[in-house]
Amino acid sequence: MFQRAQANRVMTDLEARFRVMDGFPGYAQVPSLASPTPEQIASPEQSPDLARIANDAMAAMVAAHPQRFPSFVGTLPLNNPDFALREAERAVRELGAAGVQILTSVQGQPLDRPEFLAVFELMATLNRPVWLHPTRPMTTADYATESVSKFDLWWALGWPHETSVAMGRLVFSGVFDRHPTLVVITHHAGGTVPMMAGRLGSGLELLGTRTPPEHSQAIQTSLREPPLAAFKRFHADTATFGSSAAIECGAAFFGWDRMLFATDMPFDPEQGPGYIRATLQALDALNLTPVQRHAVLSGNARRLLHLNRRVQGSTP
Repeated sequence: MFQRAQANRVMTDLEARFRVMDGFPGYAQVPSLASPTPEQIASPEQSPDLARIANDAMAAMVAAHPQRFPSFVGTLPLNNPDFALREAERAVRELGAAGVQILTSVQGQPLDRPEFLAVFELMATLNRPVWLHPTRPMTTADYATESVSKFDLWWALGWPHETSVAMGRLVFSGVFDRHPTLVVITHHAGGTVPMMAGRLGSGLELLGTRTPPEHSQAIQTSLREPPLAAFKRFHADTATFGSSAAIECGAAFFGWDRMLFATDMPFDPEQGPGYIRATLQALDALNLTPVQRHAVLSGNARRLLHLNRRVQGSTP
C-alpha cells in the first residue's frame, strides 16, 4: 500500500491535485495524512517529530490555499499516548485542525484501552471530530491454516470488518454515555454496521447468553443505553467506491444529517477523478431532496468541522 501511494502523483504533487479538483466546480478538500501513520514507521521516541512535521505541513498548506483546503485532519503518534494528547490539542487550538484521524487499532491494540480512549475524550472536550480509518494488513490471514489473506480480501472485506469491530469496542466502552456529543466519523459508510441493525439490536439484547461463565469478563461493559442506539451515534462518509446502495444503507442507519461527502481520492484507477465522479453519480442516483443533498455535500461538514469560511465558488 505504501509503495502504491508513493507512485501516485496526486499524493504529493499539489498542482496535479489541483488539476483534478478543477474538474469538479466548487470542490474543496479537508485532507488527512495517508498511511502509514507515525506509529507504524517510527519508535515512540521518533513518532512525535513525524506528527509535528505532518501537522505543521498540513497547516501551512491550508494557509497557502484556503479556498482549496478550508481545514485539515490532524495526525497523532499513538504509540506515544501522552504526546498524542498534547499534539491533538496543539493541532486544533494552534494550527486550526478540523479534528484528528486514528486507525481502528494501534499496532494491534484495541481503541478501548484507557490511553486511546483519552484521545476521544479530549476531542469531545475540544468539540472536534475523530476520523476512524480502518487498518488490517495482508498478514492477517483469513484462515488459521494460512499465513496471508488472499485475493486482497484483507482490504475488500477485512477493512469494513475492522471498522465495525472498532466501533463495537468504542460502544461498549461507554464513550458515548460519557460524551454524548462526541463526533466519530467512520470511513466507508460505517463498515458493515449499517447492514447489521437486527444483530446489533435484538441480537445484542441477549448479550452474555452466548458466553460461557469462565469468560464472563469478555462481556463486562459500562454501556448504559441499548447497543443499537449507541451505534447510531457514529457518523459516516460516502467513500463507497461509487456504491449508491452502500450510501443509502449508511444513511438509513445513521441519518442523512450524519453522512459526510468523501471519496477515497486519489486511490481510484485514474489516480484522482474516478472516485469523485463515481461518488457524485452514486448520490445523483439516489434522488436526494435538496436538503439531503446540501447536508451531505457541504452542510454537515461545515457544521461538524466548524468550517466558518465559505469556500469560493462552492455550491450551497
